[in-house]
Parts: sequence; C-alpha cells; structure tokens
Amino acid sequence: CLSFSFFQCDNAKGLKAFYDAIKYGPNHLMVFGGVCATVTSIIAESLKGWNLVQLSFAATTPELADKKKYPYFFRTVPSDNAVNPAILKLLKHYHWKRVGTLTQDVQRFSEVRNDLTGVLYGEDIEISDTESFSNDPCTSVKKLKGNDVRIILGQFDEEMAVKVFCCAYDEEMYGSKYQWIIPGWYENLWWESWINSSQCLSKNLLAAMEGYIGVDFEPLSSKTNKTISGRTPQQYEKEYNAKRGDGQSSKFHGYAYDGIWVIARTLQRAMNYLNSTNKHQKIEDFNYTNHKLGKIFLNAMNETRFFGVTGEVVFRNGERMGTIKFTQFQEQKEVKVGEYNAVDDKLVIINNSIRFQGLEPPKDKTIIQEELRKISLPLYSILSALTILGMIMASAFLFFNIKNRNQKLIKMSSPYMNNLIILGGMLSYASIFLFGLDGSFVSEKTFETLCTVRTWILTVGYTTAFGAMFAKTWRVHAIFKNVKMKKKIIKDQKLLGIVGGMLLIDLCILICWQVVDPLRRTVEKYNMEPDPAGRDISIRPILEHCENTHMTIWLGIVYAYKGLLMLFGCFLAWETRNVSIPALNDSKYIGMSVYNVGIMCIIGAAVSFLTRDQPNVQFCIVALVIIFCSTITLCLVFVPKLITLRTNPDAATQNRRFQFTQNQKKEDSKTSTSVTSVNQASTSRLEGLQSENHRLRMKITELDKDLEEVTMQLQDTPEKTTYIKQNHYQDLNDILSIRNFTDSKDGEKAILKNHLDQNPPAQWGSSDPSRTSKDPIEDINSPEHIQRRLSLQLPILHHAYLPSIGGVDASCASPCVSPSASPRHRHVPPSFRVMVSGL
Repeated sequence: CLSFSFFQCDNAKGLKAFYDAIKYGPNHLMVFGGVCATVTSIIAESLKGWNLVQLSFAATTPELADKKKYPYFFRTVPSDNAVNPAILKLLKHYHWKRVGTLTQDVQRFSEVRNDLTGVLYGEDIEISDTESFSNDPCTSVKKLKGNDVRIILGQFDEEMAVKVFCCAYDEEMYGSKYQWIIPGWYENLWWESWINSSQCLSKNLLAAMEGYIGVDFEPLSSKTNKTISGRTPQQYEKEYNAKRGDGQSSKFHGYAYDGIWVIARTLQRAMNYLNSTNKHQKIEDFNYTNHKLGKIFLNAMNETRFFGVTGEVVFRNGERMGTIKFTQFQEQKEVKVGEYNAVDDKLVIINNSIRFQGLEPPKDKTIIQEELRKISLPLYSILSALTILGMIMASAFLFFNIKNRNQKLIKMSSPYMNNLIILGGMLSYASIFLFGLDGSFVSEKTFETLCTVRTWILTVGYTTAFGAMFAKTWRVHAIFKNVKMKKKIIKDQKLLGIVGGMLLIDLCILICWQVVDPLRRTVEKYNMEPDPAGRDISIRPILEHCENTHMTIWLGIVYAYKGLLMLFGCFLAWETRNVSIPALNDSKYIGMSVYNVGIMCIIGAAVSFLTRDQPNVQFCIVALVIIFCSTITLCLVFVPKLITLRTNPDAATQNRRFQFTQNQKKEDSKTSTSVTSVNQASTSRLEGLQSENHRLRMKITELDKDLEEVTMQLQDTPEKTTYIKQNHYQDLNDILSIRNFTDSKDGEKAILKNHLDQNPPAQWGSSDPSRTSKDPIEDINSPEHIQRRLSLQLPILHHAYLPSIGGVDASCASPCVSPSASPRHRHVPPSFRVMVSGL
C-alpha cells in the first residue's frame, strides 16, 4: 500500500503529514521520498524511533550523510559531496596540484567545500587560497588572482555564477591560463535568466564562461546494458519521454525509478531472509516497535545491488555510489566530456573531448622557468675572431721587435720594455676569451674560478703594458732632466725592477682580495616575462655575476691604483715632450694612448654597469673596449717605429735641432780635423749639450772675426804685437781652450787633443831674462815669433772649427802648412767621439 503526501518544502507541513501517516494510516514498511533537504532532514532524524527506513531519490544535501544522526536514511541519488572524489580524480588526471576555492556563503556549498578539503588532504594537492562571498564575488576573485590561483573550484548557484564570471572577465581570469570547475546541476541556458542582473555584456560573460567544467551526477547511464527492468537506459528514456509528453522533465526521474526497484529488492531480500531463518515471521508482522524487523530491512537495503537506469546501484553507509559526469561549456553549450564511476573509482575522458583554450591544459600555477641570460654564441665567435686577429698583430710586433733588436732605432727604444708592452697587450686580449665564458659553456664551479682568473689576467696585463711604457719614459725623463749633467747610466734591469714593483703592488691587492673577500658566483633574478613561444609559462631571467661582499671597495682600490699609474704616465709624457730624438721620445704616443684608454675605460665602465642585465651588450662593450685599448696602444708604440725603420732609420736616432756629422778619414788631409759623432750609449747626454754647443759656435764665429782682424794688422806692421798681447790674448786662449765632450760605448771616456805649442799659454806673458839678454831675436814673445805662429795656427783653427758653423770643410788641406810640417799636426783618425784640436 502506498500513500502520498505533498508538503511543498514546508517543514511544519511535512512533519505533520508524517505524523498523521504514522497515527492514522496503516503500518508503513518504509518511507520513500523527501525532495527538499530541510524537510527530509527533519523526518530522517526521527525515523530511528519508528524503525522505519527512508529512501530519497532527490535529497542531495551532504548533511544527510551523517550516519550517527541519520542512521536509517538512504538515497539513490548521489550526495553533493559525491562530486569531490570525482574532482580529485580529475585533478590527478591533469596533474593539478595547486587549487583555490570560491564558495558562496550558503550551508549547502560550505559543506561541499569542507568535505572537499578533507578529500584533498593527504593527496599532495594544495588548496592555496579559500575565498567566500555573500553577494559581491569580485573582491574574492581578485584575491585568487593575487595568489596566483589558476585552477578554481567554485560552489555557488546560477545567480552568483553570473556575477563570478563577470568579475573573472574584468580580472582577465579566463582563457588558456585558467580553469573553472563549478557545479553542473544548473538548468539549461541558466545564464540567460540572470544576465540582466549583472553589469557585464553577454559576449563578455560568454567569453569568461568558455571552457568551464561542470560536475554533477549522471541522470541516466550511458551504457547500453539491460537494467533490472529488462530495458536499457536508452529504452527507458525513450518510454519516459513518450509518457510525459509536454510535461516538464526532472533529472531525478531515473533515480526515482531505480528507487522503486531498490525498495522492491529490499523487501524481497528481507522476505528471503525471514523464510530462511524464521518460518513463522513475515514482513506483514512489522510494526513500529519491532526493532528486529527494522534491522532486517536496514541490512537488506544496505546490501542491495543491481544495475539500474542510472547505473550501478550500490550503497556504502547509506550513500549511493553513483556515476558523476563532467560537462564542458563549449561554444555556448554544455558538452559531456567524461564520467567518473564511484564504484570502480575510474575516470573516463570521452575521446579527449575536453578542449582547452591553449595548446595544453592550464598549469595549476604560474610556471616560472628560470632562463639563464647567456652570451650569444655568434657574438662570442665574432669577438673571439677579432681578439685572435689582435693577438696575431701583437705576435707580428713581437717578431719585428726581436728581429730588429740590434738596429739603432729599436735598440734606443728599449727592446726589452717593448716586449713587456706586447706581453701585457696579449694578456689583455686573452682575458676576452674568459669574459665570454658563462654558465652555458662551463659549470658553476668553473665559472667561479674564471671570475678570479680573468680579473688577475686583465689586471696584470694592464700593469705590464703601461708599466713598461712608463718605465722607459721615466728613463728618458731622468737623463734629460739631469741638472748637473753628470754621467747617468740607467740599464734595462732597473726598468724591469720598476715594472716588477708595479706588478708586486698588483699582486698584493689581488692576493688580499682573494683571501679576505674572494669573488663568488652570484645569480641575479629579474622580473618575470611572458614566454615568447606563447606557452603557459613565465620566464624569469637570471644572470650570473662575479661579486663579493665589498665589491665596491675592492674596485675602488684597483681603479685608484690604475688611475695614479695613468697620471704618472701623463706627467712623464709632459715632462719629456721637448726631447727631440724620435727614437727616445714616445711622449706624444703615450699621451694619445693614455687619452684613448682613459676615455674608453670610463665610457666602457659606465655602459657596462648600465647594461648589467643584458649580457650580450655588456660583453660586447667590455670586449670592444679591451680590443680597442690594446690595439691602439700597440699600434702607437710600434707602427711609427716600423714606418721609420723602413723609410729613414737614421733620422730617428739624430737630434732634430743639431745633426752631428762624422767625417771620413782621408790620408791626404793637410790639417788635423775634429770628428764629431754620436755614440748610441752617449745619446742620453745629447739634449743637455745642444744649448751649450750652440752658444760656443756663436762665440767661435765672433772670435774668428777677431782673428781675421788680428791677422790683417800683423801683416801691415809688426809693431802691433803689443796690441795683440794686450787685447786679444784672452780671446785667443778662449778659442784654444774650447772643448766638447761625448760619451763612448765603453764608459763615456772624454778625449781631449791639444795641438798647442809645447809652451803652455800661461807662459806667453812671461819672458826669460837670460834669453832676452843673449838673443832678443829668439825671444818667444818677439814679433817674429808671434807672426810665425799665427801664420801657422790660424789656418788650422779655421779647418778645425769652421765646418761646424758652415765654413770651410774640415777635410780640405791648409794652404799655409803641410800636414807633415810638424808632428803636432798629425792627422787624427775619425771616431765616434767629440774631439777638439788645440793650437
């Protein structure tokens, strides 16, 4: 016997109808029904006292799953919580391990969320953010985005769903990077009923909704097996639609149909049990106080199992283990894409019908892929090729310097120092190869070692090149600024010591740096960037640096030392700017080199600091600065020497103001001549002697005029001897005492040749009384003697000194005296010394 009661979800009416049926109706074996959750829960809570089993086909509220409170309640429809195991399976299928929840503040949805939290707990799936809202979901949606939630599990009704997707559109939380999973029990075209209550356009709402996945129980099984009624689910649906006609369809009709079969199978199972155990008791004997029969009905229903139109009908603690379906919103309609069988705990995706808006399923969070910003291989190859060309050029200069080391031009420019300059340039070139090696070429440990090695090589190379250049400039400065004009010998060993001292300072700084605060590999992370290939990932650029704790202090020490070295070089170049021997004076080229290197280093350091986040630009700037500085320095030092050696090698070793001449030996010379030459070892004194030579030549010219005047007077009258003795004696002695010196190769030994008469000049004014009294004619100061000496000595004087001021060639014969006239006038062989022949 069946009795029907309709109370329209009114708790009072429902409870009264139940008590009326108990009091006034026949004994009921079971209660079938209960659609509204509130009424059903009230009735189910009171069934224990009446020994009645209740079976619902539409009450999905999770609250009824509490068996301590509702021990006699069963339902053929899965609970709202039944979707949570299915959601867990879907999350695992797509490897989503980080989710967020967005829940409407309603008990039904809160219970589902709480149960979901329990299901996901211990399954290695993180609920990174849990948000709830009452009326306006936009704030919660914005928080989800701020927490980088990409997989959103929503629990809300249709009205709130429209608002949620409008907020998602405004926050751009849709598309290929996001996946929404919401309840799937909404009515067909549910959004059309609520679109007017929102503030977003229909196209925007549909754009945000595109691709969401709905989760709900399956109203009818999709299998083609015959059910307990002998019909397939498809046949049942066809017959149901035919009988209902134009009436409204309910998604619970299949569960109601299977519910009837559950009651029938339960009663049949109970009858079979009673027949097998107690032949005298029947189900008709049931009453509300018969707890034994009540337990038999309860156990029989819990053990019921068959295949119905809604799938496999199985109860577990009173809960239906049903089938959950997945639908996806595709092109403004919901399409079934998969189902989950709770009995087998198996998820089936229908022919990969889920269509994601990206090339792949969305990531559960922003996948941050660290990407090392490395130096481009083509750029490294190009700059390495330029570096190799520079090293080849340096090797060519080295070969040129070694091959021509005995040439006067190269020898005067200190070939050993030139070799050090080339070595420093090649070390600087070599550092470029190390600056271009980063994490894409070497390991982290090797990179950290390279940080130190390349710093040492560049520092030592710089000091070696410029230290050698400044050392040889200092030698020129020390010689030509020697005020006392003393002999000063500065050998290459001393210059090497100076360069070694500079390198020793470098080594002290570098060793202290390495011991106290060594360079380490550090990684700098930059802001995330979108993937250029369009993948659902973000690129976080990272860049390797060589740094330490007090990087600024150490760099300041190195820069200060190098700056002082450059200033010292500028000072030496300025001080030696007037040295007019090209082979010795590199001041102009040093100034040009220091200027170019200084400017390029300042610009390079500034640009390199500003482009530290762009390794290609930074490496290009650093490499080009090193290449330019090394190349310009080597070219300024060696190219002028190369050109001079090929065109006019002798010009570079001569003084530009006064060209020393060397007269070849002539055996038929009638007078002695002085030979002037510059020895390579004496070049250090040339500058100081120039001004003195010029002054003496001017005095020689004046005295020569006086001598000519004296000669004319003596030819006119011998009585003018007294005038000569008194007025021209001192001038004549000045001529006879003029000396010029130069240093020789073996110790700068000065040679003085005196062709004066055997009687010293100091005796000219004295007389021998004995001889005067005996023979006045033989008096040495007599006019006859003076006339004879002047006629012999004046031509010699002309031939000895006039060539130096542009007069008679020293090689011409004297018209007055033969070379063999006196042994004191023997021909002096030419040599590389300054020699003065006296009268």
